[in-house]
Amino acid sequence: MIPPLIVERALENSIDLIAITDHNSTLNFTSVKKAAENTSLVVLPGVELQTREEVHVLCLFDTIDQITEFQHIIDSHLPDLKNQPEHFGEQFVVDETGEFIRREEKLLLSSTSLSMNEAFNAVEKLGGLFIPAHVNRKAFGLLENLGFVPTDIAIPAVEISRHITPEQAYQLFPQLKGFPIVQDGDVHRLEEFLGVLTFTVAEPSIREIRMALSHSSGRLFTISTPNNTL
Repeated sequence: MIPPLIVERALENSIDLIAITDHNSTLNFTSVKKAAENTSLVVLPGVELQTREEVHVLCLFDTIDQITEFQHIIDSHLPDLKNQPEHFGEQFVVDETGEFIRREEKLLLSSTSLSMNEAFNAVEKLGGLFIPAHVNRKAFGLLENLGFVPTDIAIPAVEISRHITPEQAYQLFPQLKGFPIVQDGDVHRLEEFLGVLTFTVAEPSIREIRMALSHSSGRLFTISTPNNTL
């Protein structure tokens, strides 16, 4: 997706805050952030990490320094494999206008050697937020791959896909009881923006979002009914 079009579509959907969470990569975050300059859209740095257990996790941060350091950690735990575009697709790095800069040669689709616990500790140490992604999905979902939500790490929330409501998730997966559930678009195409997750916070920061997830100090989050499902 092209950075200016990402920004345009988010604003068209009255979305104030997005996070860029490419698979095992943070290389296009700054391009989207630059594209959003002089608009009302806040762009948080993030990544969708694939752990050793083949579980996808959303890792969100506040600053470029944090995400740059986390990318170094990811790079050191990715297998040294070269991408094969004819099989896995291109891995483009673009500028804020969407112009091609280069191809990322290292394969980003594989699992890192980071375990769930190791990844959680790394994210926490950097001041980030660690949220298992689309936990109800069979492919790369926490419940399918592990069968449970780890209790030895302080997971602040779990994320579900657009195909299910939080109420259905709690009913179908008793393992989720006691964990806040969030929902986002898991956007791979422009038409997939949801905009159903609303935070009541003092500012768009990881600290404030963490407080909202626990409904502390007047911070809240709500999920409205998705207006589109795939």
